[in-house]
Amino acid sequence: MKILQNVIVNQVLTESSKNQLLEKYKSKRLQLQKESEQLRFELKKLEKTRNLQPASLRAHFEKEINQRQEKIKLLEFQMEQLEILPTGSELKEREVQSIIEVEIGADWDELMTTKTIVIKDGIVSEIR
Repeated sequence: MKILQNVIVNQVLTESSKNQLLEKYKSKRLQLQKESEQLRFELKKLEKTRNLQPASLRAHFEKEINQRQEKIKLLEFQMEQLEILPTGSELKEREVQSIIEVEIGADWDELMTTKTIVIKDGIVSEIR
């Protein structure tokens, strides 16, 4: 019988991976800032037409803008933490699923131990 099992993928922090992550975070932050500005612009545009109730409209737009601002704060925190981390640290990148074979007589505890794949600069360096 085959079953699915979650496998953790960790990335070893190197100078190049650190720079890539920083660029990724900066790019996401810039995108969220653009979305916030676009929402503010759309809100002003819709307020001028006054076809909808201004209070509910404003509340909806402010909620969306605030959500993006919170994501920006989180990204900035992650960027600060990334700067602090020394090279060689392992970061959890994601979880993937693996198919494992279960047979009669197999050690269940061994099968169920969480597996980890370690990646260094885009190359699998270890499977635990």
